[in-house]
Amino acid sequence: MKTEILIIDRENINKAYIKKAADLIKEGALVAFPTETVYGLGADGLNNEASKKIFKAKGRPADNPLILHISHISMLDNLVEEISESHRKLFDLWPGPMTLIFKKSRLIPEAVTAGGDTVAIRFPSDEIARALISEANTPIAAPSANISGRPSPTKADDVYQDMDGIIPLIIDGGESNIGIESTVIDLSGESPTILRPGYYTYEFLKEILPDMRLDDSLVDSTKIPKSPGQKYKHYAPKANLRVFIGENVPDYLLDLAEEYKSQGKKVGILAFDEDKDKFASYPYISLGSRIDLSTMSHVLFSSLREMDRLKVDIILAEGVRENHLGKSIMNRMKKAAANDVNYI
Repeated sequence: MKTEILIIDRENINKAYIKKAADLIKEGALVAFPTETVYGLGADGLNNEASKKIFKAKGRPADNPLILHISHISMLDNLVEEISESHRKLFDLWPGPMTLIFKKSRLIPEAVTAGGDTVAIRFPSDEIARALISEANTPIAAPSANISGRPSPTKADDVYQDMDGIIPLIIDGGESNIGIESTVIDLSGESPTILRPGYYTYEFLKEILPDMRLDDSLVDSTKIPKSPGQKYKHYAPKANLRVFIGENVPDYLLDLAEEYKSQGKKVGILAFDEDKDKFASYPYISLGSRIDLSTMSHVLFSSLREMDRLKVDIILAEGVRENHLGKSIMNRMKKAAANDVNYI
């Protein structure tokens, strides 16, 4: 299969290109498209056989449900059983980087929910994503557009690396703005529960719904995650990633890098701007400033992929404390590093 890339400007969306992509969705094919978080790998979310193709293309475990993307809040009516009035307060954050889990309606195919009785819904803010969903006239099932276990793609080139020859079309809408996946909130139980942290943080969401809680696995790493997808290896580069947190991390990374270098290892460094001069002799990618973690979330996945392109053996990275957006970032870093996170 030849994979085509169509470049679309968010400021002047090419309707012909959107129609071409939407026609493929209607035909049961897969299309990769940009969202404000990461790129998604989309199929007709009401077509069971089309949704199954996502699992094959990604090598995704069959028990890991998909997220349905909608282009208007009214699309919820046919997809979910009921919506609590208190939970509607969260709708003020839509469109945006938030996924809500409800009891599913009978319309939802088994492949999307992995046989479960709930469905995850997202209303993206990205103009291209919403245009595609609207033109396809169906909710689009879409996890991240990468091979399962690899860093999520934030650019069309990232998708092409993983999906060339596997899917017919990639929409190139430039870089994703946020860079980490949406916050996932389960509204199907007694209390609204964050299953996956994201751009919208626990601290922020608790101001909207005071009974908001974190899934036990996000508080205690020995607990089994409620969300099936959270138990799998994610976001991992080919190189061995090690993460360090503490006051003297930059100096510690430099000493450790020298040690690995003496062993003949090629070392890459992910650290903050404040200390970039220390690492002039190493492949180095900036995580932005410590005082604004939005840059770190934006570049994290692309930095891991770039380190693989640089063919480093070891990636030494500076982590952050787990509060606010830092919790979402560390959720990804822990999985990418296979929990090789060190406090010094």
